[in-house]
Amino acid sequence: MAALTRFASLKMSRGTLHLLNKQIPSCQVPVRKLNLHEYQSKQLMNDNGITVQRFKVADTIQQAEEISKTLMSGCGSSLGETDVREFVIKAQILAGGRGKGTFSSGLQGGVKLTTNPKEVAPIVEQMLGHKLVTKQTTADGVLVRKVMIAEALDIERETYLAVLMDRETSGPVIVASPAGGVDIEEVAQTNPELIFKESVDIMKGLSNEQARKLAENLEFKEEVRDQAANQIKKLYELFLKVDATQVEINPFGETPDGGVVCFDAKINFDDNAMFHQKEIFAMEDLSESDPREVEATKYSINYIGMDGNIACLVNGAGLAMATMDIIKLYGGTPANFLDVGGGVQEEQVHHAFRILAQDSRVKAILVNIFGGIVNCATIANGITNACKNIDLKVPLVVRLEGTNVDEAKKILSKSGLPVTTASDLDDAAKKAVDSLPV
Repeated sequence: MAALTRFASLKMSRGTLHLLNKQIPSCQVPVRKLNLHEYQSKQLMNDNGITVQRFKVADTIQQAEEISKTLMSGCGSSLGETDVREFVIKAQILAGGRGKGTFSSGLQGGVKLTTNPKEVAPIVEQMLGHKLVTKQTTADGVLVRKVMIAEALDIERETYLAVLMDRETSGPVIVASPAGGVDIEEVAQTNPELIFKESVDIMKGLSNEQARKLAENLEFKEEVRDQAANQIKKLYELFLKVDATQVEINPFGETPDGGVVCFDAKINFDDNAMFHQKEIFAMEDLSESDPREVEATKYSINYIGMDGNIACLVNGAGLAMATMDIIKLYGGTPANFLDVGGGVQEEQVHHAFRILAQDSRVKAILVNIFGGIVNCATIANGITNACKNIDLKVPLVVRLEGTNVDEAKKILSKSGLPVTTASDLDDAAKKAVDSLPV
């Protein structure tokens, strides 16, 4: 199954990463990840027999008004169709910390509760079309385009559950804690004895005994323990079915009437699953993504934007990271990670330069190519064509070495472009930093 191919590109939340005592190496390859909104994750769970609150999503005030009147008939929830006594209204953005965020409208908090259906639309009105600033957004915040309106349920106990891939065991692991509903990193630091890990043989799957053991460790009462174990098994099955890198539920809660409910959900994927999960990847919301990264993806360019002043175009992830490090060493700041890969074509180099040149913060561009698979002449042709077409106005430093390097140097020399050549990476970084305006 596709999940077996993804160990090398694993990405976890900060909390689960800490729980597994892993450290991301400084040279790890940045990989674009698919993150789903909470309502999308809950819909996936609901469609796969996992218990969630009844909910609907509004992107207009009129929809919010209608939802508050009809919540939630036809939603397909496993909780039944009883009258809703309280509503929870959640702004849908991909950043965390919504509950303590601040809207440009002045509203405090991106998660609101009300027992009055008439208050739903006015609350939504202060969320939709306004920017929400949280601890995980930029200072400008993120524009809220959708709001989830859900049935608010009483929670008797909050626990934590996550299913993810583990490098140590080369397979899935389930991380669980009876101390849920809070920052799981803090629990791991202050009460590590409350963190439980259960490795799963990916070929055999999660056994009933393992699921029940986890439910017991989560301190579910005997009368609901089988129900909790069943939900854990379904979450694991969903994890495999959708080729996720992580399914995180916080809180995984117990209601006063003996229900076991996933109250919040985060499901992560990486691009290795795209070919196998086309419908899920079609759900991706690009409105919160860096437009430079979205543009680069169209041309199969591995690009991650940063906020520095020296743009980098490099082949190979490790070399790209080293280039960024040495720029910093000599007093510059990298503006991006950009790996053109081994199969790069001239057109991709052109688009890469165009994306780099459009960044107003970029004051110099450093090209660092060590050609093995990459043909240096291809890079040189791409550089000359791009610079002529985009009228490059910032200094350009180029270091080329490897396959067809002599031909590449001739191409650059005959181009008439003001290119500064460098003998090695050290020389290139120095020249790039020295070229910056004072």
